[in-house]
Amino acid sequence: MLETLHISNYALIDAVDIRFYPGLDIITGETGAGKSIMLGALSLLLGGRADTKAVRSADRKSVIEAVFAIEAYPHLRQVFAEADIDWDPQRCILRREIAPNGRSRAFVNDSPVPLSRLQEIAINLIDIHSQHNNQLLAQPGFQLQVIDTLAGNAERLREYGRRFDAFRSAVRQLKKTKARLERVRDDEQFTRYQLEQLDSARLQSGELEQLEKDREVLDNLTAVKSDLYDALQALSDGSSNAISLVDEAAGACDRLGAALDEADDIPGRLATIRIELADIAATLSETDAGLSADPRELEAAEERIDTLYSLLSRHKAETVDQLIERREELRARLEQLDDSDTTVADLEREARRALALAKESAAEITATRRRAAADFAAMLRERAMPLGMKNLQVEVRVDPADISATGMDRVEFMFAFNKNQPLMPVGGAASGGEISRLMLCVKAIIADRMSLPSIIFDEIDTGVSGEVASRIGDMMESISRSLQVIAITHLPQVAARGGHHFKVFKEDDDTSTHTRIAELDYDARVAELAMMLGGESSAEAAKANAVALLAGK
Repeated sequence: MLETLHISNYALIDAVDIRFYPGLDIITGETGAGKSIMLGALSLLLGGRADTKAVRSADRKSVIEAVFAIEAYPHLRQVFAEADIDWDPQRCILRREIAPNGRSRAFVNDSPVPLSRLQEIAINLIDIHSQHNNQLLAQPGFQLQVIDTLAGNAERLREYGRRFDAFRSAVRQLKKTKARLERVRDDEQFTRYQLEQLDSARLQSGELEQLEKDREVLDNLTAVKSDLYDALQALSDGSSNAISLVDEAAGACDRLGAALDEADDIPGRLATIRIELADIAATLSETDAGLSADPRELEAAEERIDTLYSLLSRHKAETVDQLIERREELRARLEQLDDSDTTVADLEREARRALALAKESAAEITATRRRAAADFAAMLRERAMPLGMKNLQVEVRVDPADISATGMDRVEFMFAFNKNQPLMPVGGAASGGEISRLMLCVKAIIADRMSLPSIIFDEIDTGVSGEVASRIGDMMESISRSLQVIAITHLPQVAARGGHHFKVFKEDDDTSTHTRIAELDYDARVAELAMMLGGESSAEAAKANAVALLAGK
């Protein structure tokens, strides 16, 4: 339930702090006293549009903060988890701040959140129902929601939602696949031509890089072979080469014999050098032998490089590896086309299976809606007849409809308010006062199933009086046994039913007008009710009537 409400620097309000109570809380006040200002401030917590004109003083921000006791509503934990907000099993604090420049900030449990997240939480904590909300009664979505609430369809709708989403996903995948296959089929001839080109190229990873190296070698073959010749002449083939000179050195060292220190192992080291030089010479000889001076090799390398660069350009690729990937992609695309009948058949089968499961859940929901519709019509007649609608006829139609996110039903409330009047949709059959009373009855019927901590009724009892007003008071009091009800009213018969009574009033100082709110004690309630009854608060007859109203609550 709503425990406290703080409003500061908002419209005519400097600062007010209100403590609310379980049961039925009443708010009264003269027209223009500021009741609508308070309601507007509270609506900001439900995601209402912030208006800089409502910021009273331009040197500080407006703040609206509400504290809710939620220990009796453990199911809200899931709502908080889905919104990724820290859970406190005892309290929930909603706050909205509006800066003078119009910038708005929202908080839940002192953590900043997007406005949409604040709204997600708030709609699970409080319902504000005012006269303009009466138009909801004519809206198919609201009518369906009422029947589902009465039928207890929350879990069934969640399961149906999962199945319906799976069906839509299967249909999207089927359409996407068909469209892709259609595009492939349109391009099949060109795709096969591209694949044949890439297949015939016999691509090899790293081939282009090696070809370019080979081309560089072939292109400089004369200079390379000249350098190889010079190297071999110096190492092994010349009249005075490194290997022969090492051999001469080794022979001289052998003749030195004992003149050399054995520890230096000069002969052994020279032998090692000779082996290494001979090995280098052999490698260079093999390289020289492998280099052909045939110009056809250079021509072949050039042609192959041109072919590869042409393919790279044609397929907008940068490497041969990317061409290989493109080749396999084209091959897979054609294989998909070859298997398209099987692929489409599988997806169609999956879509049919998903549709069957969704329809199965929808059928269960339809059955519960039909039962709830009949019960609701009877309950609504029973509740509404004492409110001045003794000839009311109600029929709730649950007709088949195309499958949608809400099931396979179209729900429509039909009413007749006079004898021999045909049943009609509520918009064409009821006056504003009748619609207002019907909405109150609807809220009364579903109150204990709403799992909602608080509801606010804003002057929905306008236009009634006498016994009907007393019945409305009884109904609000009855609703308040299931959840907290805050009623803004002009009817003394309703106001007298409250467990606690608050009065909104204006107060002037030297420079401005301020909206205030005060909780009334018994004597102040008597005076306020006497005023509402049309007399002076000091008039004995009016006071006696007020006392009688309070005694009869």
